Amino acid sequence: MKKERNFNNSHLCWLILLALLLAACDLLPAPAASGDVLAPDAPQLTNALSETAVVTEVIDGDTINVLLDGRTYRVRYIGIDTPERDEACFGDATAANAAYVEGQTVRLVTDVSNTDRFDRLLRYVYVGEVLVNAELVAGGWAESKRYQPDDALFNYLEELEDSAANQQLGCHPAGVFSP
Repeated sequence: MKKERNFNNSHLCWLILLALLLAACDLLPAPAASGDVLAPDAPQLTNALSETAVVTEVIDGDTINVLLDGRTYRVRYIGIDTPERDEACFGDATAANAAYVEGQTVRLVTDVSNTDRFDRLLRYVYVGEVLVNAELVAGGWAESKRYQPDDALFNYLEELEDSAANQQLGCHPAGVFSP
């Protein structure tokens, strides 16, 4: 009889521990995921050139590698900037980007320039109808940046950044984005 009681007490302790862990999970903010849409009114650049590719690697918060027409290309997101490897929030911004695009088929949309000085493709990146560039800014993982002449969505991204900064979302509390 005594062994049976210890067995039951052990199970009871595990159940209590499990209940406490599950309750604690509800207190934590949920991470951004590919299904989250923070910027539902993101513009669709319907007249711009676009191509479809598969993301093979997430390099950082604003750069990915894709497989396009049988070749691997590095893609730099247009209109945004995220923390660099030596800056606060680098890992978080990279993880946020990965949550949206890792392993996904993406639509790459041009603005004006095809590549930057590092031969990276410059693109707006969509997963389905979700503009990832905008999602990263709206979540506070990226800041808007004007890189002329590729600035068709700059004003839209600026508005999203202002909102994220006012709400202290993502990387904003770390102070990595310039005012």
